[in-house]
Amino acid sequence: MAGWEDLENQLPLDVRDVSQAREDLDRLALRVLGNEDGQKLMAWLRQTVLEQPVALPGSDSSYAYYREGQNSMVRDLEARLIRARKM
Repeated sequence: MAGWEDLENQLPLDVRDVSQAREDLDRLALRVLGNEDGQKLMAWLRQTVLEQPVALPGSDSSYAYYREGQNSMVRDLEARLIRARKM
C-alpha cells in the first residue's frame, strides 16, 4: 500500500519510548563525560566553541547559522549532563 493510507494507518507514538530514549542518552552522556577527562573536554568545548563570537563583522550570514549549530551541540551536551545528574 502506498499513498495517504500509509499515513492514516501508522501506530501512535508512545511517549514513554521517547522519554526512555532521552533518559538513556542522558545517562550515556554522563558515563562518557562525567569523569575528570570528560569534564576537561567539556571545559575545552565551552572555551573553544561557546565563548567565541557567533559572527564576525563582514562574514556571511550562513557562518552565523553554522556557529550557532555548534553552540547548540555543546549546550545540548551540558543540558544532558545536568538532567542525568538529577536522575
